Amino acid sequence: MKAVIAIDSFKGSLSSIEAGFCVKKAFNAVFNGEAEVFPIADGGEGTCETITKGLKGEIVEIMVTGPLGDKVNSFYGLINGGKTAVIDIAAACGLTMVPDINRNPMNTTSYGVGELILDAVKRGVRNFIIGLGGSATNDGGIGMLSALGAAFYKKDGKKAGIFGRDLMDLERADISKMAGGLKDCRFKVACDVKNPLYGVSGASVVFGPQKGADEKTIQILDKALFEYSILAEKAMGKNMAKAEGAGAAGGLGFAFIQFLNASLEPGIDLVLGILEIEKYIKGADIVVTGEGRIDFQTAMGKAPAGVAAIAGKYGVPVIAFCGCTGEGAEKCNAAGIDAYFPIVQGPVSLKEAMENENAQKNLYSAALQVLSLVKRFRGAEA
Repeated sequence: MKAVIAIDSFKGSLSSIEAGFCVKKAFNAVFNGEAEVFPIADGGEGTCETITKGLKGEIVEIMVTGPLGDKVNSFYGLINGGKTAVIDIAAACGLTMVPDINRNPMNTTSYGVGELILDAVKRGVRNFIIGLGGSATNDGGIGMLSALGAAFYKKDGKKAGIFGRDLMDLERADISKMAGGLKDCRFKVACDVKNPLYGVSGASVVFGPQKGADEKTIQILDKALFEYSILAEKAMGKNMAKAEGAGAAGGLGFAFIQFLNASLEPGIDLVLGILEIEKYIKGADIVVTGEGRIDFQTAMGKAPAGVAAIAGKYGVPVIAFCGCTGEGAEKCNAAGIDAYFPIVQGPVSLKEAMENENAQKNLYSAALQVLSLVKRFRGAEA
């Protein structure tokens, strides 16, 4: 019996690797077989640690400029012998780094993301994996690009700042002094949204409210991003503002494809490809996946659905575990998950259910029972 266990984190409760080894423990108690555990993520917050740990890489810790302009502790991963860097933009400009009372995309910057990239470039890195999820910013990436050596100027000729508010009245972009090594860099960006840079489905209108923008701020930033795209076209000879994903992370998606020739890819596809999980699933008898909450969004390309899609290519059955289910969870069956199982075993508060020790115990118990049933139906094959 061969199993592939690839479970996303139960956010706030179990890490991906903890969840995976809980299930492996149950597998070993039931079967005399082999189980490979893969920590996975869908390109959002946690992608760096997931990929770096999964490929036995190295975490680099450095100080960068945080979303509010102060210095913060941050990090990125090095894999492939230090040739590839893995960066979560949320590690430098994440929404969780900004207290609720201070949330306003006029006052946040992506400058720290550029500092992470620049540090890796100085180490000789030329290949980058970027996770775009969870930003507090709506600066169109001018913060990140400024850290990399670009300069933006206002109509009065003065150099612009690095915050969302500094998008207003931009006249010119000068990229002549961007870090030399960037021209040789390749950026693969995990992006699961299709929003353009501006407009009714753009960065400011769709994502601005969760970052603290009121209606007036949304209108100002949306107009500013439109004008920013015009000056970016003058600087680069192209305009990627309407490309799918340009509006991701407050316009960081645009900055990557417009100025850094990045490719935007579905997050889970990018992560699973890097981990080369398909070659293991191909020879497996069963695949176990899951995440904290399984609902209709899971079926729309989140990590468990990505795992199930690969398993489906080879006819390998898929079971999933979750902390709870939500509306539309049944859509996951059509997405290739043969059966899913919530792990909570009785009435309990959310706080108690999410405590790490309780979650591990519940996941182990649920996996033990489900895998015992699998063994019963497999009979002698197991």
